[in-house]
Amino acid sequence: MHKSLLGGISIDCRTDDLDAAAEFWSQALGREKLTSGPGDENYVGLKRPANELDVEVQQVSHDSRVHIDIETDDIEAEAKRLEALGAKRVQAIREWLVMEAPTGQRFCLVPPQRSEFESEANRWE
Repeated sequence: MHKSLLGGISIDCRTDDLDAAAEFWSQALGREKLTSGPGDENYVGLKRPANELDVEVQQVSHDSRVHIDIETDDIEAEAKRLEALGAKRVQAIREWLVMEAPTGQRFCLVPPQRSEFESEANRWE
């Protein structure tokens, strides 16, 4: 058995100025920008109100778009479950996995991020 749930939204920005992009989205969504940690220079998180999805602004080299993250306590098991539904693996990056839905949308499988994960996640056999 493993668990998963919709964890967040990543705003992918093809830009040379991530700070300006994050500032726009911070103001647009009314969320405070968070400080990125070492090794996270391509990401700026936006402060999450309780019981809402995580939102981050990400600097990318592909076209700008928005993608979702699915949190899971077992990335391999969740990947196999989604592959059985028609998804395919695209790329492993750090501790997460980029997948593609049968309809072409990209999304990521990531480790649990929210304190509510255990109590709110779907359980899969």
